[in-house]
Amino acid sequence: MKIVSKIILLITILGTFIIGQNDIDNAVKYSLNLDRDEVHSGEVVTLSAKLKIAKKFYVYSTHPEKSLSPTYIEWEDSSYFSEVGILQEPSLKIKYDPNFKMDIGYHTSQVQFKQDLKISDDIKPGAYKIKGTFVFQVCDPTKCIPHWDDFVVKLTVLEGDAVAKYITPVQSEFENIVGKVKAKSGTTNELDSIIEEGLFSFILFALSMGFLALLTPCVFPMIPITVSFFTKAGEKEDSHPLFSALVYTIGIIVIFTSLGLILALTLGAAGANQMASNPWVNIFIAALFIYFAFSLFGHYEIQMPSAFRQFSSKQEQRGGVIGILFMALTFTLTSFTCTVQFVGLLLVAASQGSFFWPLLGMVVFSTAFAFPFFFLALFPQYLAKLPKSGGWLNSVKVTMGFLELGAAMKFISNTDLVWQWGIFTQQVVLAVWVIISFMMGLYLLGKIKLPHDSDLPFIGVPRLVLSIVFMSFGIYLTGGLFGQPLHGLIDSYLPPVVDASRQNIVLESGEEHMVWFDNLPEALDLAKTEKKPVFIDFTGYTCTNCRWMETNVFEEPTVQKLFNEFVMLRLYTDGGNNYRENQKMEISRFGTAALPFYVVLSPKDEEISRFPGMNTDVNKFIDFLEKSLN
Repeated sequence: MKIVSKIILLITILGTFIIGQNDIDNAVKYSLNLDRDEVHSGEVVTLSAKLKIAKKFYVYSTHPEKSLSPTYIEWEDSSYFSEVGILQEPSLKIKYDPNFKMDIGYHTSQVQFKQDLKISDDIKPGAYKIKGTFVFQVCDPTKCIPHWDDFVVKLTVLEGDAVAKYITPVQSEFENIVGKVKAKSGTTNELDSIIEEGLFSFILFALSMGFLALLTPCVFPMIPITVSFFTKAGEKEDSHPLFSALVYTIGIIVIFTSLGLILALTLGAAGANQMASNPWVNIFIAALFIYFAFSLFGHYEIQMPSAFRQFSSKQEQRGGVIGILFMALTFTLTSFTCTVQFVGLLLVAASQGSFFWPLLGMVVFSTAFAFPFFFLALFPQYLAKLPKSGGWLNSVKVTMGFLELGAAMKFISNTDLVWQWGIFTQQVVLAVWVIISFMMGLYLLGKIKLPHDSDLPFIGVPRLVLSIVFMSFGIYLTGGLFGQPLHGLIDSYLPPVVDASRQNIVLESGEEHMVWFDNLPEALDLAKTEKKPVFIDFTGYTCTNCRWMETNVFEEPTVQKLFNEFVMLRLYTDGGNNYRENQKMEISRFGTAALPFYVVLSPKDEEISRFPGMNTDVNKFIDFLEKSLN
C-alpha cells in the first residue's frame, strides 16, 4: 500500500507540474514585426516585440543587472544589418527579491521591446529575411519557464538613396538605462509603491488626491451650477433636500468611476481626456448651461419630457432622480479636465487590464471630490423653503443665471480651440464677461427687470455692495481688453493665444515670445547641437489646469530664466497635429494620461526627471527644473 501511495503522490505531483507548466506556457502571447517592410540601404528599421502577459505572471527586463534572466535577441545571420544600441524597453517595475538579495526588474500586463537595426550601406536591392531567436523567461511567484522562440520577418531593400529621417541612429547603453531607472519616479512604479504600502495608505492617498483636486480651477464653474439647480429644486413643495443631495453625490461617485473605467477600457488611458476635450461634449455642456440660465431668468420652466413625466407619476421621486443624475453627469463631464496625476495612473492601469485598485482608487477619489457638493446641493434647498424667500431668492437665481452664461463661454471657447474657428478668441470671451459683469451690477441696482422679479422700492445694502463688486470686476476685466495683466486664475479660464501656423499656445515674457517645438525629433536635434535637455509639456487646448500653470508658474521670472537652459517642447493630446501620437507617447512611455504633465529628457532621449501635474507651489517647480539641469 505504501508503494501505491507513493505512486499516486508522484502522479499527482507530476500532473500538477504538467498543468502548471501548460498554464505558464500560455501566459504570454507576443508578436514581432518591423515598423516598415520596405527600406533603402543605410536606413534604420525598428523590430518590435509586443508581449501581452497574463495576470500573476511577469517577464524579466533586458538589463542584466536588473534581471536574473534578461530578455534578449539572438541573430541567425546579421551580415546585412547591424544592431543600433541595445534592446530598448519601457519603464521597469522594480522590487527587492529577498531570496536573491537584489532589485529585480520586470514587466507585467503589456510590454513592447524595440531593437533598432541599420541596414548595411552596400547591400543589394532584393528580398531578405531577418532570422533570430527571441529569448525571455516567463515567471509567476513560484516558478519560471524560459523561452527560446525562433522568428522570421521579411524585408525588401529598394533601389535608391537612404531617406534622411531613417538614417539617424538612437544611441543607448546599459549604463544610461540604469541611470534612467534610478532617476525617474516612474509612474507605474509610483502606483505600485502606493499599493505596496497597504490598503489603508492607498485609501488615504486617494482621499488626499480627491480633496486636492477640489483646488483646481476647473471645479469652480460647477459651484454656481449646483447652487442654482438645487435652489430651483428646493422651491417645489414635494422636494426632499437630503434625499436629493445624497442622490447627487452618489450619482457623481458612480458616474465618475464607471465612466472613467469604461473610457479607459474602450478608448485607452486617455479616453477620459478625449471625452472632456471632445468639441461635441463641450457644445452640449455650453448649451445646457445656457438652457439653465434662461430658465433661471424666468423665461421658461424646465420640465421633463412628457414620456418621463408619465413614467415618473407611477413611481415617487423618479422624475427628480433623473434630473439630479443628469446634473451628476454634467458635473462628471466638466470635471474630467481636472484629472490629476493619481487618476491618470489609475486609468493607465485600467486600460492594461487591472481592475481592483483602479476601481477602488476611482471610488475613493470621486467620494472626496464630490463631498463638498453634497452640502452645496443640500443647503440651497432648505433656504428655498424659508418663509418670504421669494424676492431675494429670485435675485439669487438670476445672478446664478448670469454666472452660468459666463461658464458657458468657457466650453464654447474649448470647442473653438479644438476646431480652430478663430471666433471665440481671448478678447471675445473677455468682452462677453465684461458685458455680463455690468449686466449683473445693473440688475442688482434694479435697472434691469426680469419676469417674476418683485418691485424694488429701495436698494438694500447687500444689493448695493454686490452690484459694486460685479461692476468693479467688469471694470477690472475691461483693463484686460487693453493689455492690462489679469489675475492668473482668470487667465486660466480664458482661451489662450494660439499661433495657428504651429498650432501652439504663445506665452509672453515682456516683449519676447517663448519658442516651443511641436515634435520630439526636431527638439532632440537642437538639444544635441546645443547640448541642452528637452523640457516636454504634455498639455491640452481645453485643459484649465494647464492654463493655470502657464499663467501662474511659467511666467515667473525665475522659471523664465531657467527655461532658457532647455529646448522647449509642447505636445497637445486633445487636438492639433499628431495629438493621437502624443497621447500614445505619454501613456506608453511615461505611464500616465494626466494633464498637465512635465518631463525632462537628455539630448540622448533619456528621461532625467518628471513633474506630475498642476502644483500651486512655484518653488517646487523651480526645484524640479534646477535638479534637471544638474
